[in-house]
Amino acid sequence: MFEVQSMDKETKARTGLLKTPHGDIPTPIFMPVGTGGTVKGILQRDLTDDIDAKIILGNTYHLYLRPGTEILKEAGGLHKFISWARPILTDSGGYQVFSLSGNRKLNDKGATFKSHIDGSEHIFTPENTIDIQRIFGSDIMMVFDECAPFPCDYQYARKSVALTHHWLDRAIIRFRTTDPVWGKEQFLFPIVQGGVFDDLRKISAEKVAQSGMDGNAIGGLSVGEPAEEMYRIIEIVNEILPEDKPRYLMGVGTPVNILEAIERGIDMFDCVMPTRNGRNGMLFTSQGIINIKNRQWMNDFSPIDPEAPSDVSIIYSKAYLRHLIISGEILGSQISSIHNLAFYIKLVGEARKKIEEGNFKSWKESMIKKLSERL
Repeated sequence: MFEVQSMDKETKARTGLLKTPHGDIPTPIFMPVGTGGTVKGILQRDLTDDIDAKIILGNTYHLYLRPGTEILKEAGGLHKFISWARPILTDSGGYQVFSLSGNRKLNDKGATFKSHIDGSEHIFTPENTIDIQRIFGSDIMMVFDECAPFPCDYQYARKSVALTHHWLDRAIIRFRTTDPVWGKEQFLFPIVQGGVFDDLRKISAEKVAQSGMDGNAIGGLSVGEPAEEMYRIIEIVNEILPEDKPRYLMGVGTPVNILEAIERGIDMFDCVMPTRNGRNGMLFTSQGIINIKNRQWMNDFSPIDPEAPSDVSIIYSKAYLRHLIISGEILGSQISSIHNLAFYIKLVGEARKKIEEGNFKSWKESMIKKLSERL
């Protein structure tokens, strides 16, 4: 399923190939977030042709509530429903459930929650979230876990880790005693939790490593903790997670965060930032960060990014994009989202190339200076 192809000599960075029934994924990789069966405002054609996304995400919580598992089963699974032939990873919905702190109750069995759509009550368990993701037919499924808030005290984090591990055991049993609905192999990734507490992260990483699944994830980061805390936790966890399995850092983050995490041995990333920030006029470019709403771009007719992470980056000018965003035109959000996603994917692709060439460290340091600058 996963093969490490090269290792950087100065850091923990590595390249690999993740093989799934819907296609091979070169790592490091960034995965656009398609929460409800769509990467917001972007056609699947553009995801493949302009952005060249090798894999996208779906979210169990949102897809379960709408359109629902019955519709997705009738459609033949998520791939067919959204007309997407490449790999899909589905989150278990744990983060979404636990963000509804006022509308959910936790117990040993699972999480009872109220829909944000109509207030109806539902329950997620380690078992039924596996069943739901079987119906989706996602290439990579995530285990249902509790994402503890930041900040939280040690006792809460300790109980949260224990509950997550209990649910992990049950999810693995369900995974091993059920078959794919659509006849294509699916992989299950457990999730390391433990907040910012070193001992809890070590305990959780050891539990996850011993589970013997095909890949592993690190959750509960980029939830408000300082970046240096996140990097420290990644280093602790990656010393324990097996090197021959892909490592997925969930929900992270800025381009700088991603390069720092690659240096520490992370292979897979996802984040809503490229599309969410893009819709609000923030662009990540090869020269630095642009707030396209600023007046300085009003009569700047140069390309959005001359280094062209996508076609739209050189076809359209900063002045035109500013006009669209300021005017509230949908096309502005679409162009910004395509550009940002293509930039992220090009960035991790370039990181892969530099790791293979053996000069990742120096390249990363020069890129971080550029990527941190606000133009």
